[in-house]
Amino acid sequence: MLTPVLLSGGVGSRLWPVSRETHPKQFLPLAGELSMLQETLQRTAGLEETAPLVVCNEEHRFMVAEQLRQVDIKASALILEPQGRNTAPAVALAALQALASDPEALLLVLPADHLIQNVNAFAAAVSQAVPLAEAGRLMTFGVVPSSPETGYGYIKCGPTLAADMYELERFVEKPDASTAQAYLDSGSYLWNSGMFLLRAATYLEQLGEYAPQILDCCRRSMDQASTDMDFVRPAAAAFLECPSDSIDYAVMEKTSSGGVVSLDCGWSDVGAWSALWDVAVRDGEGNVASGDVMLDNCTNSYFRSDSRLVAATGVANLVVVETADAVLVADRSRVQDVKRIVNRLKEQQRPEVTQHRRVYRPWGSYESLVTSERFQVKRIVVNPGQTLSLQMHHHRAEHWVVVHGTAEVTCEDKVFMLGEDESTYIPLGHKHRLANPGRIPLELIEVQSGAYLGEDDIVRYEDIYGRSE
Repeated sequence: MLTPVLLSGGVGSRLWPVSRETHPKQFLPLAGELSMLQETLQRTAGLEETAPLVVCNEEHRFMVAEQLRQVDIKASALILEPQGRNTAPAVALAALQALASDPEALLLVLPADHLIQNVNAFAAAVSQAVPLAEAGRLMTFGVVPSSPETGYGYIKCGPTLAADMYELERFVEKPDASTAQAYLDSGSYLWNSGMFLLRAATYLEQLGEYAPQILDCCRRSMDQASTDMDFVRPAAAAFLECPSDSIDYAVMEKTSSGGVVSLDCGWSDVGAWSALWDVAVRDGEGNVASGDVMLDNCTNSYFRSDSRLVAATGVANLVVVETADAVLVADRSRVQDVKRIVNRLKEQQRPEVTQHRRVYRPWGSYESLVTSERFQVKRIVVNPGQTLSLQMHHHRAEHWVVVHGTAEVTCEDKVFMLGEDESTYIPLGHKHRLANPGRIPLELIEVQSGAYLGEDDIVRYEDIYGRSE
């Protein structure tokens, strides 16, 4: 039986301003109605698989859990990395977790933020590679290149193992244009997809041989792990001693047991906005438009609007992406350079690099509508049955107005209900809590006033999500 392992630790900075650190691309519906994480989960349906393992970070844990719930998939565990250490340690954590219940566990390792258009071809390639993986081969999936792509790493295939499967000769880094063309012409190179099929025990044996410090740190971290609901928390102290390395460098480039299966399935790692233009349905002028977009005499461009009308006339080969607080305009051939913009935003400590105006929390979301020097207006949505922490603020008071649903309000020793068009006042320094006892989302407008309005002005006394102090 296969155990899907989803690696959900990426940030997707080249897809800024839509993908951000607190809400990266794997949680976004970029190429359909489902998020990329959800599409990856559903991609394994039909294979003989067990419940998936998901490796993610602490901050995204409830987002992952909610997205699994939305597609009615229950993970066997959500492994929360104390800090990102690249793919070799992440797969090691998953392998150790899987072996605890199945000594013969076979792991299908999948990045949570990739796109595959032909799912049947993907499933066929996985099934084809299973016998070799069960026999001890560390199999990776090499994508048949459709162009001399310089944004991907490549795999050089060695002698044939079986139909469309080869010994893994070597990995090569992202090439320049002429080298990429030579790879394409040779027919011996495939794109490196970052997907793997391997026995958990075999991977750990090879990791112990070629990167023993990684294995030691991961073992100690999992031996001391704590469990909270479906969340598995490896011990932070041991894990933070772990070197950061990819599975390619740590194991696959060194092992003599590597194999590669050729995969032709409309794959993309969606590493930049041009990739979404490549895979989307375009109009007669070669444009892709998503959201409220009006075009006049435009060609071969990608437009996305999240919150308002985007209008363009007389432009070609552009990427235009609008969100509530940022607009990106780029030449379609230069979208890889968006990361340079992100790095500059980080240097300036701009909030637009980390979070959207709408911020997701385990209980729902909040969105900043108006921010000024001593007041702030937010739209708060609390999901049915969810409860915020019992909390207090030192520097601000709050007014709440319910616009949809029913609120249960705790303020000091009073507990009362508010319906639509009703309001209440939470004085500075008062303990308070907001809950949604109903079956529909609770929506309210919150007006904060005070000398300091930062999110860190909060003291939690009780919290069902484990965030109390």
